[in-house]
Amino acid sequence: MPSSATPPVPRTAPSRDHRRRRHRLLLALLTLALLAAAALVLPVPSPSEMRSWAATAGPAGVALFVLGNALITVAPVPRTVFTLAAGLLFGPVGGVGAALAATTISAGLAFGLVRALGRDLVAPLLDHGTLRSIDGRLRRRGWLAVASLRLIPVVPFSVLNYCSALSAIRWQHYLAGTVGVVPGTIAVVLLGDALTGRTSPSLIAVSVLCATIGVAGLFVDMRTRLPALPH
Repeated sequence: MPSSATPPVPRTAPSRDHRRRRHRLLLALLTLALLAAAALVLPVPSPSEMRSWAATAGPAGVALFVLGNALITVAPVPRTVFTLAAGLLFGPVGGVGAALAATTISAGLAFGLVRALGRDLVAPLLDHGTLRSIDGRLRRRGWLAVASLRLIPVVPFSVLNYCSALSAIRWQHYLAGTVGVVPGTIAVVLLGDALTGRTSPSLIAVSVLCATIGVAGLFVDMRTRLPALPH
């Protein structure tokens, strides 16, 4: 009698996408391992030493920091690291000034660049649901919408820049709304300054207050009903 056993199913080779993801994961793990090894072997300067190096560089060092910060954060790169570094390198006053200058320049560059590139090129790179939500707020509130969204910690800096440029908001209203980054920037800069161990308790209280304002902005925005669009 003929055998009724089914032939073995051949094992399929892993797909190209699966192999690519696996290679990326291995590369990321290797990079982390190399960074960890470098941190153990290479001397790491203390926060006080970094502050001394920044003081030695003078105004030129501040200018280079502002320029580099502004250019890098035009891309979707979190600016929190740079804001923290500003406090660490330049102290509370100089750090706030450098961080706010870089943020304003970066916001203006991103807005102008996206407006120049056009909606058809940039819009596909954004989540359409996020784009519609932010665009609706900008159309209803103008610069106040930008300011309130800047207060919300969970709204990425670069995403708001791009969405604003794709909306109908005017350039001057957009830049005026950048004032919303002030409380969060002060909080993070003072946190960076605290890493040197020289921050007074009063400045730490100011940092906590500014962070609280940012969190309060999130709750106020969640509970505020938007006015209807005019027909």
